[in-house]
Amino acid sequence: MTQPDIWYVAYGPDKIVKTDDSATGVMRSTRTFKTEVDAKLFAMQILAKGWTASAGTLKPSSAQADCRALPDRTLADPDPGD
Repeated sequence: MTQPDIWYVAYGPDKIVKTDDSATGVMRSTRTFKTEVDAKLFAMQILAKGWTASAGTLKPSSAQADCRALPDRTLADPDPGD
């Protein structure tokens, strides 16, 4: 039995996109991952592009750690050495 994807990264550019005359908003996408490490690596790639990213678990009780909506700095550098 394969392990389901339980980690996600929601990401998108920092630009507001105008799709028609009445609607404006930020286009975002979501990608799922089997491991926290894979999700963090992907999030770091997105942040390197200058885009925004937030990450977390789809099933927090199934994960070893929970990084729901971590700030960008935490995703890019889990131990910033404050």
